[in-house]
Amino acid sequence: MWKLLQDCWKSIPAPPPSITQLLETGLVAMAKDPLGEAGLHFDELNKLRVLEPEVDQKTRELKEECDDFVDKIGQFQKIVGGLIELVDELAKEAEMEKMKAIGARNLLKSVAKQREAQQQQLQALIAEKKMQLERYRIEYEALSKVEAEQNEFIEQFILQK
Repeated sequence: MWKLLQDCWKSIPAPPPSITQLLETGLVAMAKDPLGEAGLHFDELNKLRVLEPEVDQKTRELKEECDDFVDKIGQFQKIVGGLIELVDELAKEAEMEKMKAIGARNLLKSVAKQREAQQQQLQALIAEKKMQLERYRIEYEALSKVEAEQNEFIEQFILQK
């Protein structure tokens, strides 16, 4: 009976091998070579592809890296844009402070020139008043001399009478 079972078992046809089994055994390798030479390849899902699997994988990795790079560049541009805005704002504030400082300096120069002009006017007025004082002193001396002469004349006139 054992022999009969073995004979029956041998007579049952085996199921057809899968593509993966055929690839593992190398039976499909001959069929892949002409496709490979034509630039066609099978992927892990046994779909026909134009790119080699390694090239396809590297292309996907490169695309992901490029997407990451583009995202990072976008973030960098946002940061740089914010920095530029901040620097522009600071530059405007610095320019305003510079203008205020220039205005204050000009005002101080103006005040200094006004004081200098006022000082010159006062010195001229002092010189004028000194000259007037000198004239008044000379006039006083002259009048005092005239008074003394007149007093002397009056005394002599009164003494003669």
